[in-house]
Amino acid sequence: MAHSLDRAEHFGQNGYLDTRGVAETAVPFTQAVVDGLAQGGGLYVPEALPALSLDDIAALAEMPYAQRAAALYKAFNIDLPDEAIDELMARAYGDNFDDAAICPITSLDENTHILELWHGPTSAFKDMALQCLPHFFGASAAKLREEGTLDNEFMILVATSGDTGKAALEGFKGVEGVSIGVLFPDGGVSDIQRKQMVTTTGDNVQVWAVRGNFDDCQTGVKRTFADEAFARHLIEDHRIALSSANSINWGRLLPQVVYYLSSYAELVAAGRIELGDPIDVCVPTGNFGNILAAWYAKQIGAPIERLLCASNDNRVLTDFINTGTYDISDREFILTSSPSMDILVSSNLERQLFELTGRDGEAISRWMADLNEKRRFRIDADTFARVRENFSADSIDNDTCLATIREVLDAYDYLIDPHTAVAFAAAQNLRGDNPVLIASTAHWAKFGDNVYRALHGLAPHEALPAEVAALTGCELNGLIAEETGKDQIPAGLAQLDAMEVRFTEVIDSGTEAIEEATDAFLSR
Repeated sequence: MAHSLDRAEHFGQNGYLDTRGVAETAVPFTQAVVDGLAQGGGLYVPEALPALSLDDIAALAEMPYAQRAAALYKAFNIDLPDEAIDELMARAYGDNFDDAAICPITSLDENTHILELWHGPTSAFKDMALQCLPHFFGASAAKLREEGTLDNEFMILVATSGDTGKAALEGFKGVEGVSIGVLFPDGGVSDIQRKQMVTTTGDNVQVWAVRGNFDDCQTGVKRTFADEAFARHLIEDHRIALSSANSINWGRLLPQVVYYLSSYAELVAAGRIELGDPIDVCVPTGNFGNILAAWYAKQIGAPIERLLCASNDNRVLTDFINTGTYDISDREFILTSSPSMDILVSSNLERQLFELTGRDGEAISRWMADLNEKRRFRIDADTFARVRENFSADSIDNDTCLATIREVLDAYDYLIDPHTAVAFAAAQNLRGDNPVLIASTAHWAKFGDNVYRALHGLAPHEALPAEVAALTGCELNGLIAEETGKDQIPAGLAQLDAMEVRFTEVIDSGTEAIEEATDAFLSR
């Protein structure tokens, strides 16, 4: 594999381009990670992708997961030494996960495989990236300081639909030279997700509930990043620059590419498929980062044939993939049983379209301007054809989502969360002859209220029985575990009731309110 070569001699340095073509020159990996967002609001993508042979991919199964991740980072030729990459990955993927495989695969039958991405400290797939990114963020900042191109500290500002927030808080708490603030929609996350965030320990962390939905949070954060006057104020008064831990940061996306390559190797090693056999991958999709990572894995060499995009009732991505028009101009934001997917503005679609247009920054700028101004855009026929070559899409309504949880438990004695249920149901609708790898993005106990509804035949928004509604999220999970025998609840979820609530502030979603809250936190 490429990691065994002298990377500087054989490859030079892999730079990172801006999807909107505003940045005049490519930047190194370390700069892209520290910046988070490119100049002009675009996203960073690598100038070159590595090419792995089937044998290279199969060989990943012979390594511990941390070494697999290190091998891919070296293949991407990031501008950090091999020994540093090895050390950082060993810290990222170790006993902080509750399974030595890091992301084990459970096969429900010979053609349906569940990729369990929730064995990290916060029991959601975001840990796969956010136990990694903070280490590489710190190393990148240190390298740039040594080179004399950086003399400030950082404030990580994160909008979350539920899972990213806690994973980012857990990853960045205590990191030297970094503070982190997380914004989540007030009333728009599960009780467990909220408690995970508001009980976070650490002196460099802050959490705000926001009046509005996730898109309000995300839009407010993006506009804060784009406010040049606020950026000058932070530098001049605090010696701090903003950066991101959302999947707009390439350092969040690259770790996700790893687990799709790793999973293909695992399926081969387990005898589930023959080396070279195609598989399809189904991902419950909101911000498009997780499924985009599978697309990059395909470009690198994984024999992934179809990418199955699973939406909930907020079906903007399904409609886009099926029509070529992205339209939120008159679209209702729906609160669903799978709240982490309740997203209408899917930021990482910009990267995907940049790649499928042949890296046409002008087209991306035009479409993103249309989305901002008109709340809709339509791609050209050639790009739409490329979308259709790679993706199939379906949306799963609330009733079907909950029914699927019960059906999977009855059929396979396997309990899944609502997001995984959306993916499972979509996979059944979209699959062909290929084996399907389904991304399971959260442990069921993060969404006990909706799992209880599913198991007891309650409608999605039907009130829980009074005696059940009176239970805390942890107590409800205990009841579900008793009823189903699925009692392996991660300690980080089971012990939340005993944790002190540290953050109770609720703010507006506008840029001014976010900036004022950020400034107050940094001035404390």
